[in-house]
Amino acid sequence: MTSIPGAKLPGLQPAYLTARGEAYLGDALDLLGRLEDDSVNLILASPPLPRPKDYGHKPEEEFVAELSKFARLAQRKLRRDGSLVLHLSSAYRRGVPARSLHSFRALLHLCDDLGFYLAQDFYWHNPRRPLWQPEWVNKRKLRVRDGVDTVWWLGKTEWPKANVANVLVEHPTQAALFDLDWRETDWLDMDGEGLIPPNLIRTAVEDPGGPYLEGRRALRLQGDPSRLPAALSEFFIRFLTEPGDEVVNVFDGSNAAGLIAEREERRWLSFEANPEHLAASAFRFLPEKLQPKVRRRAFEEVFARVRNGDTCDLRGYDTFLMQFVALWAEMTDKWDS
Repeated sequence: MTSIPGAKLPGLQPAYLTARGEAYLGDALDLLGRLEDDSVNLILASPPLPRPKDYGHKPEEEFVAELSKFARLAQRKLRRDGSLVLHLSSAYRRGVPARSLHSFRALLHLCDDLGFYLAQDFYWHNPRRPLWQPEWVNKRKLRVRDGVDTVWWLGKTEWPKANVANVLVEHPTQAALFDLDWRETDWLDMDGEGLIPPNLIRTAVEDPGGPYLEGRRALRLQGDPSRLPAALSEFFIRFLTEPGDEVVNVFDGSNAAGLIAEREERRWLSFEANPEHLAASAFRFLPEKLQPKVRRRAFEEVFARVRNGDTCDLRGYDTFLMQFVALWAEMTDKWDS
């Protein structure tokens, strides 16, 4: 295996790379362990939770124990003013309409036993949240449907780096993201520059018209059910980091965080164990001006290369080559017909 010059993880071949980041296939603990200690500014994590068997159901204690291994390692890799943002969905205990306490057990363990500090609790309202437990909601009608997930913002110390000025709500159209009334009182205003957002963020997982979903539909691929929405990743990346900082995205196979970090001029790394999810996440970085006629060819080309273990270099030249290959294939089809 040939390493890529300048790769963040020497000796390993990234699945794909861009001007500012790299995505790797493999175990998150192994890959995270290869980073230098005290080198990362922000770690975004959306770990798999207790679910039915097809999504890796685990007892609460086992889940917290596995999360603890990751959190201990993350703590070593974070800079002193770094942050761990942990998204944990709600879930029911197996076979009964009683809540799992995994989220609260995890928080207490990370703070009491590992030495993290809870900087603030956030809540993500997803109006399109899938119905994970239809038995208690639709069938027996014993519970209402879930619409809110918990996001813990944890600091390595009591003083993680943050700047509210980077996430001010500057326009009425942005207010919907936080369920804000643009006519809020003055105490929400920061020197006339915008409204200070609350800790409730309202957004769906994905823009239905984006290239990631378009590529998945075109190739009939399943998505990562635990992926974070781009709006949520953008909020924390802008809030907790500065241009040039290092952002690591773990367990989120769609890699929306990588795309946001790229746009916001942050360096990024993404780790994912599912090869199909990782390959599909590369769709986010395709050229926006790609011709519709060759778009499907581009999806197929990128997916095949990443899925087969060939590094897909999305920096400039390779992007041009990819468009040329797709266009050539389109012309060949016309000649054959």
